Amino acid sequence: MRVHLLAILSLITCLLVTPIHSQRLSRKPIVLIDPGHGGTDYGAVSGNGIKEKDIVLHIALKIQQFNTLFFENSFEIYLTRYRDTLIALGNRSKLAQVLKPDVFISLHCNQANNAFAKGMEVYVFEEESIYKRSSTFIAYQIQAEAKVKLGFKTRGIKQANFQVLRETHSVCPAVLVELGFLSAMDEANYLEQSDKQDTLALVVLESLIKCFEL
Repeated sequence: MRVHLLAILSLITCLLVTPIHSQRLSRKPIVLIDPGHGGTDYGAVSGNGIKEKDIVLHIALKIQQFNTLFFENSFEIYLTRYRDTLIALGNRSKLAQVLKPDVFISLHCNQANNAFAKGMEVYVFEEESIYKRSSTFIAYQIQAEAKVKLGFKTRGIKQANFQVLRETHSVCPAVLVELGFLSAMDEANYLEQSDKQDTLALVVLESLIKCFEL
């Protein structure tokens, strides 16, 4: 019940927030994409042995590539890692503190003991901050695009105390996206396919385009 109430409250908040594009930028928006895990930290692993760290890195690299190919470099995009390396969580957030991006997006895949758990979740930091409304707006937009364009089930906007959110929420709008469950066979089959990963990269980019009205 508490989760459903939080989702409803989050949706109401999204409808009331002032979108990011209301604060016009005289430069390209800076986007920092954080592919979760890496190196010896595999993250979630599907039944076929496909690792979360590889899925999210592929999607992050494609976001950067598609920004150039299809969106005329509308964004200035940086990644917290470009290879299969383990970057400390503190160093990921330090990069955000240095770059001061217009949005920070941490990409992950979910896993649960319940094989029937499915859907995309997007998290914002649990405490209030000057960027809470903008973060919620971005979270809502990413889920909406995934639902409309891909038919994804969405599990709502949630709040958490994840380190990367805790250490970036006062710097810029920040969200952590759980793209789907590798413990659910159908979602794992989807997330394992490189062309589907490409599609997810486009969805994230398109949601950002709408957030900034570029």
